Order: sequence, then C-alpha cells, then structure tokens
Amino acid sequence: MADINYFAVLVASLLGFAIGAAWYSPMMFGVYWMQAVGYESKQGKMRHPAIIFGGSFFALFIVAVNLALFLGPQSTLATGTMYGFFTGFGWVAMAFLVNDLFENRPFQLYFVNAGYQVVTFTVMGAVVGAWH
Repeated sequence: MADINYFAVLVASLLGFAIGAAWYSPMMFGVYWMQAVGYESKQGKMRHPAIIFGGSFFALFIVAVNLALFLGPQSTLATGTMYGFFTGFGWVAMAFLVNDLFENRPFQLYFVNAGYQVVTFTVMGAVVGAWH
C-alpha cells in the first residue's frame, strides 16, 4: 500500500464526484434519470444527503485505491486511461447490463448509469496512472 499516491487517489475521487455532479445534473442526464428511477415519487423516502454523498465519495475513493493497486507503480497516463476504460466498460458496465436485463430496466437508463461509470473509471485511471 506504500506505493499508492494518495494525493492522486484523492484527486481522482474528487474528479469522479464532479463528473457525477455534472452527469446527473439537469443540463446532462439528470432530468431523464430522475424520471426513470421514479425519484419524484420517492421524495421523503430517500436516504439522508450526507449518507448519499458521503457514501458515494467513500465508494469513489475505494475505486481509486483499487485502480492504483491494479495499475501498480509503473503505470503511465496512457496505461491508466486504457485500464480505467477497460475496467469501467468491461467489468462495471457489463455487470450493470446483467442486472438491468433481469430487472427489465430501460436501456436508456442503462446507458446513462453505465456511461457515467465508464467515463469516471477512465478519468480516474488516467489520474492515478499519470501520478503513480
């Protein structure tokens, strides 16, 4: 664990959080996402924002640490970007697809959620790879 650049992990986590804020904003996919998941009908039943946002940041931090461990100390911007994309697309997006197929969710919702993960993993991989 000593080979991990925790500053890079922190920056990658913050960027993942910022990408999510933009991705799920009304200017991008937020309006569709809120309708597709029934967000309006769940008002009052949602978790506390501190749990949602704190938990999300914690999860992104763990993702960044795992990417750093996966990439190792010899990583570069190019390998970090490539492996970030492949883990986001090949593992996360495909795992989402299996669940979404069984849950009969709209494909548009799949593309919104999986797309966020692929972009986030790619950017986080680039940061962690560049700042090994």
